[in-house]
Amino acid sequence: MSTTPHRYRITVTPIEDDGLQCNGRCTIEFEHGCHDDWMRILENVQRQRGFSGDERAALVVGTKLLSGLMLDHRKDSDDLFAGLRPPMMEFIQTLKQRSRDAG
Repeated sequence: MSTTPHRYRITVTPIEDDGLQCNGRCTIEFEHGCHDDWMRILENVQRQRGFSGDERAALVVGTKLLSGLMLDHRKDSDDLFAGLRPPMMEFIQTLKQRSRDAG
């Protein structure tokens, strides 16, 4: 992973319906580096209407993870993200514009 100004540890832990402690493999953990400050982005997206706090966090983290992977692999000869790149960039621009307009 390249050196970036911001590094994040992402942890996904299932919530059990019965309230009992999870057995076996219970979490997914990984690190991700990014040039963007996700906390600042989340603050900007707080003005986005129609989403709960958890949905806003998922929107920021999911978008930044996917767009980061797309950026890291843009020069691959078999770029898996080639078809997704134009609509993803349009989505990100729309999200940024709505966040600015809501402020």
